[in-house]
Amino acid sequence: MCKGLSSLPSSCLEKAKEMRVKFGHLAETHHKHKVQDRNTLQDLDSLLNSKSGLQMFRGFLRSEFSEENLEFWLACEDYRISPINLQRTKASSICSQFIHTDAPQEVNLDAETREALLGVMDSPCAGTFTGAQQRIFTLMAKDSFPRFLRSAH
Repeated sequence: MCKGLSSLPSSCLEKAKEMRVKFGHLAETHHKHKVQDRNTLQDLDSLLNSKSGLQMFRGFLRSEFSEENLEFWLACEDYRISPINLQRTKASSICSQFIHTDAPQEVNLDAETREALLGVMDSPCAGTFTGAQQRIFTLMAKDSFPRFLRSAH
């Protein structure tokens, strides 16, 4: 034992040992959650790239009246692969359907992302919606996808 620790009362040493075990457990739990989150993102990605999985997930979201995130994600996928001459029209449609604060299927984006998107609508490019799409994907992975997995769907 090092000299500094030998002068401490044994009760302090016992407490320190207990804390070390607890912190070790917390670090291990945190690591497991990070791995689990990464797996959830991969699983959701696989689901969205499967026609039958996508239909089941859409049906589940529809039953919860919360399909706007999926519809936005799909619209962004369509936009991303659209020819340049259609991008301005599709970008405008996505904004009016999902981004504007009075949009019929408004998605839950932070104000900074929403304002940034609205600010570039005059000259949209292939990556215009990438950040917002990723935020919505993460939101689905952490919220609706786990509920879907626990559901009868």
